[in-house]
Amino acid sequence: MRSATDSSADERYRAPALDKGLDILELLAEQAQGLTRAEIVKAMGRSPSEIYRMLERLVARQYVVRSAEGDRYSLSLKLFVLSQRHPPQARLVSQATPVMDAFTKAAEQSCHLGVYDRGNVTIVVQVASPVYWGLSIRAGARVSLLDSGSGLTLLAFQTPQRRAEMLAEHEPLDGQARRPAARALQATLEQLRARGHWQADSRQTHGVTDISLPLLGPDGSALGALTCPYVRRIDRHAAPDLEATRALLARAAAALTLR
Repeated sequence: MRSATDSSADERYRAPALDKGLDILELLAEQAQGLTRAEIVKAMGRSPSEIYRMLERLVARQYVVRSAEGDRYSLSLKLFVLSQRHPPQARLVSQATPVMDAFTKAAEQSCHLGVYDRGNVTIVVQVASPVYWGLSIRAGARVSLLDSGSGLTLLAFQTPQRRAEMLAEHEPLDGQARRPAARALQATLEQLRARGHWQADSRQTHGVTDISLPLLGPDGSALGALTCPYVRRIDRHAAPDLEATRALLARAAAALTLR
């Protein structure tokens, strides 16, 4: 719960113009086809003149683009480009890709790297299995904080305060199972942290075993989760088994730990 002190600080440091610009960006982020100025005005409940001025500045700074017809506004790729320059994530992605590629070749399985993002998990790197079969999750996909190995691993390796903040921000994604009771979730996270990894049947797909390990930062908190959706072969090909795959994934995670 936000305290009165927090609320008064918010009021003291208000920047209405900045808030207005951020509101427009957040609104357009939810609209794949963009919105007209009138639709933006209606959605935000503001006057046409102030929306017009702010839109023109966002277009001039290339955060928003105007359609060829000039009647619709949508986000440009500038925010995406800026996010890729963010040092911790950029460093993580650049270092993770070759390590993940080596893992997929050795394990003959796909893997992906997820980071915490606005209450759930966003997949920032995905490397497919080098063989003709495997399960892949596309880069950019969002998976549940509470219904995936990646999400639970990210939660388990956080300070109690940070974990509470993440849980408060969480919103269920489509298809997510019912949220577990607080005590049951706490027990799951404690067990996961004690083991050092997550390994369980996928909660979305039959026949898949999710293995997830944390990529730890200097303070011991998880910056990301490295996950392999393990698919067991039943033909005569001698691929690494579940235990061998987990050991390979643990080696990859250790190579990417920033401590």
